Amino acid sequence: MKTNELFRWGASLSAALVLALSASGGPVSLNGKWELSFWPQSGEAVLSPEGLEKIEATTIPATVPGNVEIDMEAAGLIADPRVGATVNDLRKYEGYQWCYARRFSAPELRSGQRAELAFGGIDCLGEVWVNGVHVGSSDNMFIEQRYDVTDCLKAGDDNLVQVILRPVVLESQKHLLGTFSMGNFASEESVYIRKAPHMYGWDIMPRLVSAGLWRDVALEIVEPVRIADVNWVTTNVDAETGNARLFVDFQTRMPFDRFDKARMRFTLSRNGKQVYQGERILFTHAGRQIIELQNADLWWPRGYGEPALYEARAELLDIDGEVVDTDVRKIGLRTVKLDLSDINLPDERGRFCFEVNGEKIFVRGTNWVPLDALHSRDAAQYESALKLVTDANCNMIRCWGGNVYEDTRFFELCDENGLMIWQDFAMGCAFYPQRDDFLDGLRREVMSVVLKLRNHPSLVLWAGNNEDDANLYWGLMAFHLDPNRDAVSRRVIPEVLYEFDVTRPYLPSSPYYSEAVWEKGSTDEYLPENHLWGPRGYYKDPFYTTAPCTFVSEIGYHGCPNRSSIERMMSPDCVYPWTDKDRRWNDEWITKSTRRFVAWGPTQDRNNLMLNQVNILFGSVPDDLDEFVFASQAVQAEAMKYFVEMWRGRKFERTGIIWWNVRDGWPIISDAVVDYYGSKKLAYYFLSNVQRNVCLFINDPREGTYPLVAVNDTREAARGTVTVTDAATGREVFRGSYTVPANGRSEVAALPVAEGQGMFVIRYDVGGETFANHYLYGEPPYALSDYKKWLSKTKLYDNRDK
Repeated sequence: MKTNELFRWGASLSAALVLALSASGGPVSLNGKWELSFWPQSGEAVLSPEGLEKIEATTIPATVPGNVEIDMEAAGLIADPRVGATVNDLRKYEGYQWCYARRFSAPELRSGQRAELAFGGIDCLGEVWVNGVHVGSSDNMFIEQRYDVTDCLKAGDDNLVQVILRPVVLESQKHLLGTFSMGNFASEESVYIRKAPHMYGWDIMPRLVSAGLWRDVALEIVEPVRIADVNWVTTNVDAETGNARLFVDFQTRMPFDRFDKARMRFTLSRNGKQVYQGERILFTHAGRQIIELQNADLWWPRGYGEPALYEARAELLDIDGEVVDTDVRKIGLRTVKLDLSDINLPDERGRFCFEVNGEKIFVRGTNWVPLDALHSRDAAQYESALKLVTDANCNMIRCWGGNVYEDTRFFELCDENGLMIWQDFAMGCAFYPQRDDFLDGLRREVMSVVLKLRNHPSLVLWAGNNEDDANLYWGLMAFHLDPNRDAVSRRVIPEVLYEFDVTRPYLPSSPYYSEAVWEKGSTDEYLPENHLWGPRGYYKDPFYTTAPCTFVSEIGYHGCPNRSSIERMMSPDCVYPWTDKDRRWNDEWITKSTRRFVAWGPTQDRNNLMLNQVNILFGSVPDDLDEFVFASQAVQAEAMKYFVEMWRGRKFERTGIIWWNVRDGWPIISDAVVDYYGSKKLAYYFLSNVQRNVCLFINDPREGTYPLVAVNDTREAARGTVTVTDAATGREVFRGSYTVPANGRSEVAALPVAEGQGMFVIRYDVGGETFANHYLYGEPPYALSDYKKWLSKTKLYDNRDK
């Protein structure tokens, strides 16, 4: 059983079972019941078991994987921080230390075996002790930690592991910071310590500077003869014939007397059928096996073909032919390229286009933010959250840099569902240290992440960070720093990728301020790829409609959650009204907006976005909560639908849109189209409808007519019939047929511009199925009652969440 299997184990095991597993080389799960002790740090931090004896601490039961807040809530010490403004009460615990402890059983090791204590995630600054012996330290929340504990273990039940954690907000004071970038979100205290940036507070998450053992813990027995690493690499494919070439780079660990006798065996199978097997004698500990396949099934993104996966098996055979170690994983055969130019110019549009297996891909994507502020709850939500993505027919997820790196199961699900992954490294909106001590630690992090994830076909892009390039421009005003001198994104990360993963494109930052852009003055007009937030007023503002970028990787609009969710996230007295008679916001709505520090006072600007946007589209803001919820969601839905249709309508002049965002990671009021509780806002239904592989829609008028556009994000031509009617009068505006080429766009008709206000309903068929869409025509403000009446006549969204 390999390491990636051990992190699926559940509760702790009996001593007898421990011995049985050790005999077969299996891991011993240390998940389950632990003890958690905590105390406020005063003066120097406690670092050892001896120091623990000198302090007074509170001790409660704990569960691993877990976070300290979850255990304190279970013990009745704190209220649920997801409700109301109670998350603010956790501020005082930022100055606490924590100690996780448990006793466990260990096997008697055979000759040559070693024992390692494996932590999927330690949050964050920790000292690990086993039986009173210091076995290692942790200074990085993001990566797996392993400690050799062979020499301090005792066979049997009487082993004690202790993990002593110290507070990052106090530890951060020990690091001298350079020039502050003074961004809108990232906290200066966050940049030196490798912990999820959002935990210090963001506009999408509360300030919740947690601690814990947030992923699985296990004792693993390491054999003297084993596979150390396997990397399956597709070098080229022919999409027409299915011919593919790949190689397998492998490394082993074994004594010298196995050389020239031990063998590696490689097997590829698909749907239970073996398509390749080859062996080689091990003359050295490492090597490469080259594989040629004919008529192979390729991995394709959603809509463009099947995301075919192969079982890839590597086996290490000892001198007598016995299999002593096995590495099994699913791989996909595909190539990926990002056609990227350094600058966007008025007479030469900048390029930013993904190509998979030589085919240009139009990206319909969503940004992926934390699934929970307390990350031990992440893994249980992978399936449900990714179903939201696939049901909305996205083909790309951008894993945003303020988050953690998702675990292996997330990437497996994306592999299976044809979801391309754009993976930011975990940095955002800040200027990170340039000194060697920080860079050396970051290099280890990047190596760890790349080695863990590089075999997944869904992973199509590494990006250095979120908005660090832009932040150097925004935050330093007249004293702009050239991001092309940044050692993190221009030196350390690409050096690791050059050595360990040359198969994927690398984007230094999103958006990327290349040297050519920098020389021009770093304004948005020169960026081929950009984040479009802008005035956040009317969604047809020229900021959006005339945006020069080719690809937009962030764009969004605020929308109020459904009433049922508001009632869950607020205390009963604060559900409504959100302001008093003097238009002062109640504190819970401010907390949910979100506010980093209570000392900031009444920061209601993000909630006011909803009021402003509703007032623009409908002329007034309803006082009734249900009416306000609908109006706010309608504005968000129309805006998000409009953005996607505007981008798709200019395919491949525009090459993709990744909207913000599919789901909240906390009960808040936000741009997400699904809230923390899984309740869908109206925008989710609008987006799902306009992200079909083949879709017909109406774009805004050009040269006096409405373009009726058909787009096709598949590799086969599509055709059918289409009608357009006016929802208010039932008048038929157009009836005809359409044809759209494979992976193409066609203009079906030029419709006359209608006078006044109303809503067109577009009904069309694809492959024997009938679909519908709508287009809101005229200029705002619209009467909310008229809008509701028109929308109801489309019958498109009658079964939505409310």
